[in-house]
Amino acid sequence: MSTVLRSPGETIREEVVTLKHGAGGQAMRRLIADILAQGFAPGPPDGIGLAAMDDGAAIRVGERWLVVTTDSHVVHPVFFPGGDIGRLAVAGTVNDLAMMGATTPLALTCAVIVEEGFRRADLERIHRSMQETCDEAGATVVAGDTKVMGRGELDGIVINTTGIALADAIVPDAGLRPGDRVIVTGTIGDHGMALMAKRHVLALEGELRSDVAPLNRLIAAALAAAPGLVSAMKDPTRGGVASALHEMAEKSRVGVVLQEPALPVSSVVRSAAEMLGLDPLHIANEGKALLGVRPDAAGRVLAALRAQPLGRDAAVVGECIVEHAGRVILDTGIGRRLVSEVEGEPLPRIC
Repeated sequence: MSTVLRSPGETIREEVVTLKHGAGGQAMRRLIADILAQGFAPGPPDGIGLAAMDDGAAIRVGERWLVVTTDSHVVHPVFFPGGDIGRLAVAGTVNDLAMMGATTPLALTCAVIVEEGFRRADLERIHRSMQETCDEAGATVVAGDTKVMGRGELDGIVINTTGIALADAIVPDAGLRPGDRVIVTGTIGDHGMALMAKRHVLALEGELRSDVAPLNRLIAAALAAAPGLVSAMKDPTRGGVASALHEMAEKSRVGVVLQEPALPVSSVVRSAAEMLGLDPLHIANEGKALLGVRPDAAGRVLAALRAQPLGRDAAVVGECIVEHAGRVILDTGIGRRLVSEVEGEPLPRIC
């Protein structure tokens, strides 16, 4: 059970798991640290293990690193503008490998749990989508498992994917240093807003589409543009850019100052977020990455990203500072404010 501070000197224990524990923020990290990561080996002495709570594990194999990651996907609706649960499963796992610096997947595994009554045509459509996304990423599924649950015991379909890859060097999410520039590879909030519009049948001007895509080739271009000078990476999925940067800043013991005018947000996402009272910094993405880059390499990395279709809207959006370690600060141009890390995802079951 996780422990929550109620007032000075008094704590309470949460007795049940709630949706906020799966939202990608502090509550989820507490659940993992307090329960799920307890009792396991800390990981390889010179690698990255479960305790690091990074996007995957890294184990040294000779002169290279074996990177392993796993993820489960419970998106609702299963089909949404721009993608579906099959594309999400493959892209999400490929992206977690890429965030560790492993941009050439060796193989994926896939476990599918299906509810009795799920339409066979929909399962075939999801399978085709997974194949197409694998082709896009240069990946393949080499092993899998299938289970069928009784009607009402599962909401449609759950997919788990595991990925493995080799990398010459590892990029952890805890490597930010003061002076590093923060780059986001494109517009933020697209995935979460597309699902919200689909789920709640929102009538909006303009088209909202999920950004779900495999980023491994985009990240490979960024790493090649500045070898050894990309200090940290993370994909801002659940909890959005705000949660991802809070986690990176806390682990790296730096503060992060974001420049609000530099944040790339599409007009339709901005309008929808304003209408619903949401902050795009808190909305999930499935085809974007955050990169910490040494200051003298930021221009080269930005140019390499913008040369790729998935990175054409990339922007330098912030800088790491010594002060305010673990905090994210938004400079609006007329003042500064702390960026909160929300306890729960505005829209559950998004990935």
